[in-house]
Amino acid sequence: MFQSVSTNRKPILLLSLLSIATALPLLLSPALGHAEDNVLNVYSYRQAFLIEPLLKAYEVKTGTKVQAVFANKGLLQRLQAEGQNSPADVVLTADVNQIAEFQDENLLQSITSPTLMTNIPPQYRDPGNMWTGLTMRARAIYAHKERVKPGEVTTYEDLAKPHMKGRVCTRSGKHPYNVSLLASMIAAKGEAAAQAWAEGVKSNLARRPQGNDRAQVKAIKEGECDVSLGNSYYFGKMLTNDKKPEEKEWAASVNIIFPNQDDRGTHVNVSAAAITKSAPHYDEAVKFLEFLSSDEAQAMYAAADFEYPLKDGVAVDPLVASWGTFKADDRNLSDIVAQHGNASKMMDTVGFDH
Repeated sequence: MFQSVSTNRKPILLLSLLSIATALPLLLSPALGHAEDNVLNVYSYRQAFLIEPLLKAYEVKTGTKVQAVFANKGLLQRLQAEGQNSPADVVLTADVNQIAEFQDENLLQSITSPTLMTNIPPQYRDPGNMWTGLTMRARAIYAHKERVKPGEVTTYEDLAKPHMKGRVCTRSGKHPYNVSLLASMIAAKGEAAAQAWAEGVKSNLARRPQGNDRAQVKAIKEGECDVSLGNSYYFGKMLTNDKKPEEKEWAASVNIIFPNQDDRGTHVNVSAAAITKSAPHYDEAVKFLEFLSSDEAQAMYAAADFEYPLKDGVAVDPLVASWGTFKADDRNLSDIVAQHGNASKMMDTVGFDH
């Protein structure tokens, strides 16, 4: 039977020693099976509500016992501490930058799978097969339905133009979502053009960067700004939020725009997966990733968070489909990840948040 554990526990005492604080999640989490047959151990940065249905479906399909640890931080450090004795077979992350951190620390191994190479387009896989994307989301523009005229904003570059002065809202420029967008600008247009764009957007801000992507749509609804940057799945989350119906009103006030359709396409990011370097069940891990790239799992995974399946031909959730199709930037995500450090420094250079 599928088993999971969360390491996101609140500490009872404030510990001042960094080493103890780092080790605490390891002590709180029960050990996972290491060398058992028909077992798969998963470390996940993605939330349990997204992943558990997939794990259960895989168990039913294969009879393999899946054990999972869910956390919002610390899994990389856990793998490092466990070393070759780690029980982890698979790592799941919310975006490509997270999986690249595991790769940079030499914690992954190459995935040998013709099935994955067939199911997942190459721009969403590491060129060396160290990780694969699974689902996709766009870095979209949200625009007020009345105050932003058709054709007024069609590209990211438009956000930096004079006619948008005082009309733009966004979360922190240092947040990974915005750093990734700037990294894509560097990869596409070079550092000078990317920095000029960041400076232009900063000069057009209606307020200091703050809040999350949903808070920007709220600000549009309340008239603080006219446009914002936001991940596409938040549109679905707001439109269907029965617990916070005010978010439905925020979403109803905006159109979702997929930028740069006439040139390079919209910047996208992916949820990702990889096999750990010390995986005790390598063959099972490959089978699991192949399952996650299947029609069944792609549809389940993407619909759970209003994302887009990466496998061609898999139906998109009806609500997501209602937003229309779009052309995604087809640059390999590894090229964008390679500019992430430069983009982060650039945000500091232009003083984006200040």
